[in-house]
Amino acid sequence: MKHQEFKQLLPEIFQRTDQPGSPLYGLLQAVEGLSEPAELILQQLPVYFDPYATPDNFLPFLASWVDLDRFFTSTPGSAGTDNELLQQLDSGRLRELIVAATRLSKLRGTAAGLQLFLETATGIQGFTIDENVLQENNDVIPFHIKISAPKAAQKYQVMIERIIEQEKPVYVTHYLEFSPH
Repeated sequence: MKHQEFKQLLPEIFQRTDQPGSPLYGLLQAVEGLSEPAELILQQLPVYFDPYATPDNFLPFLASWVDLDRFFTSTPGSAGTDNELLQQLDSGRLRELIVAATRLSKLRGTAAGLQLFLETATGIQGFTIDENVLQENNDVIPFHIKISAPKAAQKYQVMIERIIEQEKPVYVTHYLEFSPH
């Protein structure tokens, strides 16, 4: 709001005292200056809700609205720090995860959901999830999955492990391997 708009909100008797050099004039100028940054943001508010257009520094906050902040919050015994995970996940990948969050939420706990999450987070295709892992005697290992990742994804191993731990059902154990080529 501008000086004159603030002035119109005051009772008539105050409005008459608004002259350059008066305390009220100085106060209204200060209020105008203080409200300007917030007004600029409000004029651009739709940009902040668009994952592809929002500023990079707003992305972690936007990610928290769709429950992706759980990947950036340190947990006891976790393999990496928040900064390491955020550095591995560039802003483009985080934007894609925010856009896909609804679909990922619907698929949570499934092999298809885990595969989609890993491919979206890393930007690398070719993850496979085997839900019928065999023991040496050819019996299926109950509640165990094997995730095969492309060799190119090895640089994201800490992040991949964190995603697997968060996205697989709690009672399921897992084994992660990277393909040799």
